[in-house]
Amino acid sequence: MMQKKIDSKYRLIKTENYPFFASKRANTLKGTKKVLLGIGGNVGDVLRRFERLFWYLKRSSVVQVERSAPILKNPPFGYTEQADFYNSLLWIETRLSPRALLRYVLRVETIFGRKRLFKDGPRTLDIDIIFYGEIVMQTKTLVLPHPEWSRRASVLMPLAYMSKEMRRKGAR
Repeated sequence: MMQKKIDSKYRLIKTENYPFFASKRANTLKGTKKVLLGIGGNVGDVLRRFERLFWYLKRSSVVQVERSAPILKNPPFGYTEQADFYNSLLWIETRLSPRALLRYVLRVETIFGRKRLFKDGPRTLDIDIIFYGEIVMQTKTLVLPHPEWSRRASVLMPLAYMSKEMRRKGAR
């Protein structure tokens, strides 16, 4: 594990699978969509949980992990009387519809011990769908793109790193 202090509030952490860039294109089925997931947590051993999540998703039959960003340790927002958060991003491909993907990630959160106590509260694992292809939608349960993505350092800083690495490696 390598840590780089960005400033007094933010630290970038690199682990075995964060960042990850698929070395060569896996066989992708027709009809898949590129999706950006945001992951976060601040309860328990979050770094270990992220590693377990990475391998859980890598073994999944419904999503394919293409890339991950380094992990950002950052202060909480909203409810600030809690521990700092760890956040990262995962580019995946899936054939699931946006609603089916939402059901899937909610199940994954539960498998990893997520309990919804109150808005912006402490959590073992939070998975947000940031982008789902080019889809724009607004329902009671799902808004795409995620309405807060452009105002959150927990998305912008890992995304900037990921974008820089994709350009450097000549990725698609």
